[in-house]
Amino acid sequence: MATVDTVRGPVDVDALGTTLMHEHVFVLTPDVMQNYGDQWWDEQERVSDAIAKLRQLKLAGVDTIVDPTVVGLGRYIPRIQEVNAEADINIVAATGLYTFDEIPRYFAYRGPDTLLGGPELMIEMFVRDIRKGIGGTGVRAALLKGVVEERGMTPDQARVQAAICETHQETGVPITVHTNAAHQTGRLALDFYREHGVDLTKVVIGHAGDSNDLDYLKWIMDQGATIGCDRFGLDMFNPTDERVRTIATLCGHGYADRIVISHDAACYMDFFSGEESQQMLAQAAPNWHYLHISRDVLPALREQGVSDDQISTMMVDNPRRYFTPKG
Repeated sequence: MATVDTVRGPVDVDALGTTLMHEHVFVLTPDVMQNYGDQWWDEQERVSDAIAKLRQLKLAGVDTIVDPTVVGLGRYIPRIQEVNAEADINIVAATGLYTFDEIPRYFAYRGPDTLLGGPELMIEMFVRDIRKGIGGTGVRAALLKGVVEERGMTPDQARVQAAICETHQETGVPITVHTNAAHQTGRLALDFYREHGVDLTKVVIGHAGDSNDLDYLKWIMDQGATIGCDRFGLDMFNPTDERVRTIATLCGHGYADRIVISHDAACYMDFFSGEESQQMLAQAAPNWHYLHISRDVLPALREQGVSDDQISTMMVDNPRRYFTPKG
């Protein structure tokens, strides 16, 4: 039986069940938190809050979340382990690098075509996270995460993506890439992956669902990739009713087997640190939370003619296939 690594260890891919394919537990800025977090961060409060939110999500019928929190987003697996010990839900961890443009100085002087040269550090890090575990925790990453944003495939982004491609080929783990739907950077990502030998059926184009351009979305899926309709609740990027209408249309055209859905939400993001910012966020995006899909989106999809079988395809079958190694 094929297995997928989770924070609590490997599980059968069939046990993933209903899966949200792009959620975070925490998104943090560690050096800011270490110096200024006393003004807004209480470790036990945040851990307890995360446990409660993930328990609610499990009660709502979700069995698994895929958490693409990587270096650049404050990934700290021991905290996630503490949460997961009390919340009975599968959490799938990721490896990769999150940057919109330049890579951190940590990588700038070492690696191919740098001042000091040598092997690509990112490949070494990503492979170690997948095969040995992240930071001594023993928790192994089960997917790769990168970014192709509005600035496109900058030289540094190309270096990150090349490392992701080589790691994918070496380990076989799938890829999720943050893209900018307004600028259709999913095209850049897929063209790059194709040129670098990536199995496009193992790629999710994250945030594609911010667009209602059916030609763009179908083009992604026609390459064999999956679109991430994964920002439900962020109505400033695309209102829920339009996201629902787009998915219903695509399902009607036979594309349910290449769609995954999620919120891109978190228990806590320090982008909005402090009580005042949290209240402002709740006012600006009141439905941006883990339960929006279960409570609101699925009924809306059904009203638009999406069948329960198609919902199961998007939330159960597609994640299972994504994580199932190719024979």
